Amino acid sequence: MTKHTDQEINEAAARFEQWADALDPAKLEDVNDLREIATAASAMRADEARLREAVQIARGHGHSWNRIAVALGVSRQAARQRYAEKTTA
Repeated sequence: MTKHTDQEINEAAARFEQWADALDPAKLEDVNDLREIATAASAMRADEARLREAVQIARGHGHSWNRIAVALGVSRQAARQRYAEKTTA
């Protein structure tokens, strides 16, 4: 799966919004479901950023990967693999 930066995704969402706004409503199919996808994706990125920050703060406060994993509901290994490179602690 190709990973894109938050900036690339936000730019693509903005392009979609411009495209959707420029369409002639008389010739337009309903794109509300596509707008909902864009909104949900944006919220998901914001939530992921908050989660990364919370993990970084917890590590900075000395919490172990075991305790962080319990809070995340995943294994210690999964928590560490997902967030270790994204934290400095």
